[in-house]
Amino acid sequence: MVKIAFNSALAQKALGKEVPAADKDPELASAPAGSEGSTGRCLLTLLGIAFILSGLIVGGACLYRYFTPKSQPYYLPRVEEEVEISDSMAVISVPPPRFRAGDPAYILHDFNRKLTAYLDLTLRTCFVIPLNTSVVLPPQDLIDLFSQLMSGSYRSYLVHEDLVVTERIDDIKPLGFYIRRLCEGKDTYRMQRRSSLPGGGIQKRSADECFTIHHFENKFVTETRICKA
Repeated sequence: MVKIAFNSALAQKALGKEVPAADKDPELASAPAGSEGSTGRCLLTLLGIAFILSGLIVGGACLYRYFTPKSQPYYLPRVEEEVEISDSMAVISVPPPRFRAGDPAYILHDFNRKLTAYLDLTLRTCFVIPLNTSVVLPPQDLIDLFSQLMSGSYRSYLVHEDLVVTERIDDIKPLGFYIRRLCEGKDTYRMQRRSSLPGGGIQKRSADECFTIHHFENKFVTETRICKA
C-alpha cells in the first residue's frame, strides 16, 4: 500500500503600517468595519474544506489500491525443471521444491490427443485430464520459453489450478502411446476442473487428500492442486 504524506509550512508576512482607508479611497471609508474579517474567515473556511476533500480523495485512492485484487508475484532463483519437447509431446520433470511446498511429478502434454497426464512421483499414481490449450503453450513456444528461463533468474506470476479426481481408468491404451508409457503399471485416474463440477465443487479438502505441483507451462507459474473427489 502506498503511503502518501503532505508537508505544510506556515509563512508569516511582516505587516507595515496601513494607510487609513479614507486616505486611499473615499468609497472604502464607508464600508463596514467587519467586512474584511468576514472575507478572511470565508477564505479560511474554503481552504479547510478543500483540504478535507483532498484528504478524502487520497484516502479513497489508498483504500482502493489496498482492496483491489493483485497478481501474486513469483520469483525463481533458477529453473530446475527438465523438459523434453517434440512436435506432438512435452514432458516436464518437476523436482522436489527446495524453498516452497510442493510435490515432485512428471507432467506430460500430448498435443495430438489433447490430453495431459500428471504422474505423482510420491504416490506413483497417474492423473489424466483434457489438455488446457488456453494455458499450455504449443511445443515451439515452450522451447522458446524454457530457453529464456535457462538464461538467468526469472520473475513471473503465480496462478492457481484446482483439479478433482473423478474416476479410475482401468484401460489406459486409448490414452495413447506417450501416456500409456508414462502410466503403465500405475493406478490411473481421470480428473475434472473443480469449477466445472456441479455446484462449483466448493467443498474444502484437507492437505492429506491433496497434493500440489508448481510448474511452468506458460509465462507464469502454475500451482496445480489435485484432490480426491
